[in-house]
Order: sequence, then structure tokens, then C-alpha cells
Amino acid sequence: MKGLKAAGYAVDHAADGETGLHMALTQPYDTAIIDIYCCPKWTGYPSSKDAEREIRTPVIILSAKGSVDDRVKGLQTGSDDYVTKPSLSSELLARVQALIRRMSGLSEPTRLTAEICP
Repeated sequence: MKGLKAAGYAVDHAADGETGLHMALTQPYDTAIIDIYCCPKWTGYPSSKDAEREIRTPVIILSAKGSVDDRVKGLQTGSDDYVTKPSLSSELLARVQALIRRMSGLSEPTRLTAEICP
């Protein structure tokens, strides 16, 4: 997540799946990155519980499980992308940017800018 912060993105971290689910249901996010097997209080894929189906935030699964069956299951259960670990931070950043671009309808690459007032 350091790569996302270094690129200028605001990053919130949930210590467990229950907290992450609450955050996703109560706050607007451009995207969520979920490590489904390293997250306490979270079992299975993002849409495996009724409450999780209410999440409108685009989801990227980040997982050490990288078989074709795992990736297909992740995509079929509602995630928008699936990245296997270890992944390069540049690849994850590019996938986040592409997902935000698609969801916002922008054709330009995602750029973050900040104005600093004197």
C-alpha cells in the first residue's frame, strides 16, 4: 500500500474483514483491495455474505492463491479484478488506476494533483 500512498492516493487500512466491511458500507471509496485469505474475520470471496453484496465499491482481490480456478472464482463472485501475490506495486497501482478510470468513465489516465496555497 506504500506505492499507492506514494502515488498520492489516500489509503485506509482495516485490520480485519469485519471492520473493512463496515468501512465499505458506510464510506465512499473509489476502490477496495481485499486480501481474502490474510484478513481475520473474513472468509471467502467478497460477495459470499448478504451484507457484502451491498458494497458498491469496486473490489480488487489480492491473493497468494493464483490458480486459474481461484482467479475465475474471485471474478465470478463479484470482484472487479484479481491480482496474485507477490505483485509489483507498479502493477497494483496501474490496476487501481484502470479500475477507477473505468468506473468514472474517464478516458484519460488517472492523475492526482494538489494545489498548495501560500
